[in-house]
Formats: sequence, structure tokens, C-alpha cells
Amino acid sequence: MEKYVVVTGGTKGIGRAIVLRFLRAGRPVVTCARSASDLVELQTATSREVPGAVLHTLPADLSKQEDCRRFTDFVLGLEGEVDVLVNNTGAFLPGRLQDEPVDGSQLRQMLAANLLSAYDVTLPLLPGLIARRQGHIFTICSTASITAYPNGGSYGIAKHALYGLTRNLREELKEHNVRVTAVLPGATLTASWAGVDLPAERFIQSDDIAEAIFSTYSLSPHAVVEELLIRPQLGDI
Repeated sequence: MEKYVVVTGGTKGIGRAIVLRFLRAGRPVVTCARSASDLVELQTATSREVPGAVLHTLPADLSKQEDCRRFTDFVLGLEGEVDVLVNNTGAFLPGRLQDEPVDGSQLRQMLAANLLSAYDVTLPLLPGLIARRQGHIFTICSTASITAYPNGGSYGIAKHALYGLTRNLREELKEHNVRVTAVLPGATLTASWAGVDLPAERFIQSDDIAEAIFSTYSLSPHAVVEELLIRPQLGDI
């Protein structure tokens, strides 16, 4: 029976690096993204870079609860079981709370993309992990999950909440032998930093995040890395 690695938001940046790292290790992967064309491009690149890799994809906007349900139904409909879940989907809108729309729309947008996407994907997959008493859940949080930044706004609130979700999962799933890891990267060279006038070496590389996750997953089942805090060598930007 196949043991799947599920990675949300797998076509770009950190998500893409994670997808490719597990595929190179011979693991079948399931991923999603909002853009169907980006998923086609990922499939093409995968066929070229990792011949014979097994990659299942589904277009889905995980900021929408119905799309989360559609994606988890797709995952559960595959012949196999979920071994690894990487909650990577997220969105970044910088700014001060005092400048955000007074209707709260920006906060709700950030919560939907960064928090509720992970919540709505994780819960339907939990029964299988608990029943098998094995598996590993990674949540891509941020240094913004533990540090308040002046321009963090609703994004910072959502990432703090995502960190809280991950810590609660860790406590609840200990007794079920399911490992849970919060990944807290600092500035990583992804599309979120497009246009910023800084050298590439000032950022973490997405491949470094993927390698850290794969190494953490590769530990014996008797150990868990609860938190992976990764910053640029020269510190936060």
C-alpha cells in the first residue's frame, strides 16, 4: 500500500522544494495549488527531473473551506494512506493593523489562507493517522509566529494562531504516536520577496527548508523535533 506525502501549495517556493525532495527519495506525493497551469508545469518539471516519480495533483484554493474538503476527499480517495502531511499553504500581506480595512476583511483573508487552510485539511486526515498510530504533520509557520514585527499586521496574527494550532496538535497526538513539527523559517527566497533589493545570499534557500524537513522526518519514530527555527545566517531581514 502506498504511503503518501501530502504537501499543500506545492508549485512554488518552499512547497515545491518539499515536493521535489520527497519525490527524489522515491516517495509518492499529493499536492494542490490554486493554478491548474502551475500544477501542469510542476508535473512536467517532475517528469524531467525525477523520472518515474508518482505525483498526484488537484487544483484547489485552500482559503475556501469547500476546496479543502474537495482536496482531502481526493487524498482519501487514493489507494493508500497518508504518512506525511505538510501544511504549507499561506499568503502574505504586509501592513499595520491601524491601516487595514475597518471591516476586518484583511484579517479574515489572512486567517483563511494561513490558519483555516491547515485546520480544514488536517482534521479530515487525522482519523487515519490516529488509527494507524503513525505519521508526521509539519506546519510551515514563520518567525512571525513567535516575533511581532512592526509591519506584520493580520499576517502576524494568523501565523501566531497557526503556531498555536501546531502546538496543540503536538500535545493531543503524542499518545497516538503521531509526530508534529512546527517549521519556523525566517526570510526565504520566494515570490513573496519579489522586487526587494537584497542579494540572494541574504535569504534562506527553499531547498534548505525542504532538507531540514526531510531530515526531521527521517529520525526514528522514538524522537520528534517539535520546532525547526531557521533564520538567514546574518539574521532576520
